[in-house]
Amino acid sequence: MDQLVQNGQFAAPVFALLALAFAAWKAVAVRGKEAGDQEMQTIAKRIQEGAMAFLKTEYTWLAGFVVVVGILLGVANAIGGLENNQTPIIAVSFVLGAFLSGLAGFFGMRIATLANVRTTHAAKKGLGPALEVAFSGGAVMGFVVVGLALLGLGSLYIVYTTMGSTLFPGVGEAQQLQLALTALTGFSMGASSIALFARVGGGIYTKAADVGADLVGKVEAGLPEDDPRNPAVIADNVGDNVGDVAGMGADLFESYVGAIIGAMVLGLAFGVADHGPIVLPLIIAAAGIVCSIVGTFFVKVKEGGNPQHALDMGAFGAAGVMAVLTFVIAKQLWPEAGATVGDLHVSATDVGIATVIGLAVGVAVGLITSYYCSMDKPPVDGVAEQSKTGTATNIIAGIGLGMQSTAVPIVLIAVGVVGASYFAGLYGVAIAALGMLSTTGIQLAVDAYGPVADNAGGIAEMSHQEPIVRERTDKLDAVGNTTAAIGKGFAIASAAMTALALFAAFMQQAGISGINISKPTVMAGLFLGGMLPYLFSSMAMKAVGEAAMEMIEEVRRQFREIEGLLEGKAKPDAAKCVAISTNAAIKRMVVPGALAIVTPVVIGFGMGAEALGGLLAGVTVSGVVLAIFMSNAGGAWDNAKKSFEGGGYTMKDGSLHEKGSEAHKAAVVGDTVGDPFKDTAGPSLNILVKLMSVVALVIAPLIAVAS
Repeated sequence: MDQLVQNGQFAAPVFALLALAFAAWKAVAVRGKEAGDQEMQTIAKRIQEGAMAFLKTEYTWLAGFVVVVGILLGVANAIGGLENNQTPIIAVSFVLGAFLSGLAGFFGMRIATLANVRTTHAAKKGLGPALEVAFSGGAVMGFVVVGLALLGLGSLYIVYTTMGSTLFPGVGEAQQLQLALTALTGFSMGASSIALFARVGGGIYTKAADVGADLVGKVEAGLPEDDPRNPAVIADNVGDNVGDVAGMGADLFESYVGAIIGAMVLGLAFGVADHGPIVLPLIIAAAGIVCSIVGTFFVKVKEGGNPQHALDMGAFGAAGVMAVLTFVIAKQLWPEAGATVGDLHVSATDVGIATVIGLAVGVAVGLITSYYCSMDKPPVDGVAEQSKTGTATNIIAGIGLGMQSTAVPIVLIAVGVVGASYFAGLYGVAIAALGMLSTTGIQLAVDAYGPVADNAGGIAEMSHQEPIVRERTDKLDAVGNTTAAIGKGFAIASAAMTALALFAAFMQQAGISGINISKPTVMAGLFLGGMLPYLFSSMAMKAVGEAAMEMIEEVRRQFREIEGLLEGKAKPDAAKCVAISTNAAIKRMVVPGALAIVTPVVIGFGMGAEALGGLLAGVTVSGVVLAIFMSNAGGAWDNAKKSFEGGGYTMKDGSLHEKGSEAHKAAVVGDTVGDPFKDTAGPSLNILVKLMSVVALVIAPLIAVAS
């Protein structure tokens, strides 16, 4: 192995430790901020206790799942033997991937629930201090995710390759490398499994609470947002952390890992004489950490300024620097004479261009998503206008907008796929996905900042702070809604590219060069794959609906039976609402999760590798389009509702419709429909398409032998 490449592979764990050190520094900084008065701290403690209690319950259940699947994975791969490219060590990777993903969620949510009340207190001093605390809280999540992901992957790669003759005895050097990468795919499957359950469970939790709080508290009782008299408010604030901090963290942890592993596996196609194409993804990820850290120092805002500009400066600045660095890294690590796979000759410049294409597509899809979901933009204004004539027209407008919004992102993704493959083949598609995710540290920091700001506003309302405090937290929260929309678009685009990279890696591992869709079994797989996102989404939506029914009945009961509650003379039983959301999420996340994991196994062994390929193609196309539709429709409904909650919304005919008007009530109902769209089913579909590809990749050697 070339000395530069050999030394370069150690950059991954070293820079991963740098990310973790940066996260620790930010965590200490957050803890050092003032937490406000006793009432604020009491409310914040209830939110934190609810969030950590849910995480403990969820992780207890998932621990059993990880152990059982790990054992099955180890046994199945031990039977086949090394000569069939199967190794039981894949089970070790699986368990470690699951553990580190869960650990990232734990640390990230722990700090986010400390940052919320400190953001509220900082908002008393000004917008700048509040942004600093909220963004620092989100940064912990972002850098813990990339740090633990790259530390795990980089360390396992070094161990598996340097100890190849010991771990994989009796086979040649080329097959040792093949086995090392096969074992690494288990790490991605472990991360994907945790991500799916975290997203589905967290989404059910947060939306059950949100729907109950909005429909009964706002529409029926006429209470303001985050009113302390509303029993579901604490559960709603807990849900922001469970779904949008831990859930989003697990989602991008999985995408990040999947993109790196997909590119590494496809790097094998260039041969094993030079490890440059295999190590390159690790180095790009390491460089992305440095760019992300630098980007965080540009996130600052003055009083009266726009926090969105500060966040954009950090995120897009990091992406710009990363685009330049990619060419430098490729020049150093790529074979000097280039590398050839089939009829395609790939140079270092080609790899750099493919990576930048991924970065550009990720940013573009995020901006398009922001356009469709942002307040004061034509799409959201259109939904708000339709609210004037009632709930039905609001919902029709939101659904139509969501469908329309799929067009441009899909065209961008298609152009990205074709462009990246033109320059570097399927490896180019994989490296483009990684380019998109290379600055995940700051992208996730920007995204996780949103729920911290949202919680800060809730604490300000519940602790009866001065109006200026809520005004500042609302300004941060409004920007957080936009960053969340951008983050969801970014996550969907990265899911599409990552799934395609994993799909290509699966074909390589399964030993199939192409998939003929005219074959009945392949066409059957294609149809089944196209159907699965709808079945999966129906389960998630139904789960939210059933859990919300329980929440609504409980909130109504408390308003009816607790004397003096609506007058503010008695306190609600928030713990009961937290328990309803927790139990609903844990019970109802199992079946959708099992569907994603079991289906590829059944189709792969029952119908063969090509049919499984058809299944993956169907689920990827259908899942990505449906995810964009759901996320954008939900985001537009959300901000259409918020359009009425400031000084009111002025229609095109000049009429003013204020908070509490019939138009506002229609928008609130539309938002409650959109909540499970954008925060439960939509984001979970990202993971569905990636997890099924990862499961297929992991079982590919087993299917190849069985065939």
